[in-house]
Amino acid sequence: MRSLHLEKKGLRGLAIAESFGPNSSKSILSGIVMRRDFIIDDFVFGSATIGGDDATDSILKMYGELARPDVSYVLISGLIVSMYNIIDIKQLFDSLTIPIIGISYNDSMGISSAIKQHFPNSFESKLSEYDKLGKREKITLHTCHDVFVRREGCSLNDVRHLLDDLTLDGSIPEPIRVSQLLAKTLFEKGLSF
Repeated sequence: MRSLHLEKKGLRGLAIAESFGPNSSKSILSGIVMRRDFIIDDFVFGSATIGGDDATDSILKMYGELARPDVSYVLISGLIVSMYNIIDIKQLFDSLTIPIIGISYNDSMGISSAIKQHFPNSFESKLSEYDKLGKREKITLHTCHDVFVRREGCSLNDVRHLLDDLTLDGSIPEPIRVSQLLAKTLFEKGLSF
């Protein structure tokens, strides 16, 4: 298991978030490269099909477009995006060989029944992808807010320290917050990728 090298002040991560509307066929994915000291280093954009299966490939493409070997980890706002477009965290880790962290903010009993309802004729493959994600782990941040993570390639303790370093207040780490704002602005401006 690789370390996140939390001792490095200039540790860079790629933070990915999305935005879409009720009538969207695709979501906008925005990615920012941010250093641990909150300096933004780069941007990258992509898209994911609403209800589709292309989010993992989109993230791999975004990472490739950056051509940034100095990115040490990927932090994703949710691993189930764009109305059940499920990100394969193990495939991302196997392809990129850097730690991958999916973060969500609400406790839940799972989404199996919702998948069956939304995909009555094809839910088996979605459920299989969902089951591969495994259980989420709860972390209480220094801000006293709880988040829920899935991770590959790093320890839970390293994830806790990293998220504490990146979260100024509330529950949303700063790189994710900025990436969400960017995705929302691009969506509202009607841009697509």
